[in-house]
Amino acid sequence: MLRTRNFLTLRSLRLCGKPSPAETQRPQRVFLVAFCLLIAAFCLPLTTYSQSTGGAKGKIRNSRGDTISGVTVTARQDSKDIRSATSNSKGEFTLSGLQPGVYNFIFDAKGYSSAIRYNIEVRSNKTVDLGDRLILIVDKGTLVIIQGSVFFKNGTSVTGAKVEVEKLHEDGTTRSFPAIYTNIYGEFIFRQPEGPAKYRFTVKYKDKSTSKEIEVESAAVYRLAINLELERSDK
Repeated sequence: MLRTRNFLTLRSLRLCGKPSPAETQRPQRVFLVAFCLLIAAFCLPLTTYSQSTGGAKGKIRNSRGDTISGVTVTARQDSKDIRSATSNSKGEFTLSGLQPGVYNFIFDAKGYSSAIRYNIEVRSNKTVDLGDRLILIVDKGTLVIIQGSVFFKNGTSVTGAKVEVEKLHEDGTTRSFPAIYTNIYGEFIFRQPEGPAKYRFTVKYKDKSTSKEIEVESAAVYRLAINLELERSDK
């Protein structure tokens, strides 16, 4: 009975002794192999994904041909928004990372009506060009629109009068806009994003000049009549 106890004691001491170098390195090797396999598992799908996707690009303009920045372009498939991009200061956008398939592209911008390009096919490793004349139409419901008329002293319309526009700030500074000209009916139109503001319109025709100011509060159509101290016969 005593010998059995000694044998168990010696065996226990042997099991609790210091492990050999080979036994120490084996778990490290197993961990290293497992780590490498894990990295490979993550990298392989990413590589395959990037090689199999496509995209779309284009340039967005308004009806006058001016480029529009800040337009949100969304690729939609099966009524789901997949990816989005925003046009830059030149109106250009590139939307990448799309799986091959057929998409609808939605264009949204403040002050413009939304537009859609239907059934655009995106292919693997290709960027489909939607063109450089993607036109958005002004949404009049989100704009301040000032419709002006210029008259001679006798009440007849002034054609081809130059209209200079300034925005008046509270600190006394002003911002000038490109000049516009009255049409054959003596009318002009000025559009700006909605919001409170004060504008000054200066009409110049021949050697006469007249100014008039108008305040706006929100999106709406405002009308402005400006009379020149000039007879039609004097034009």
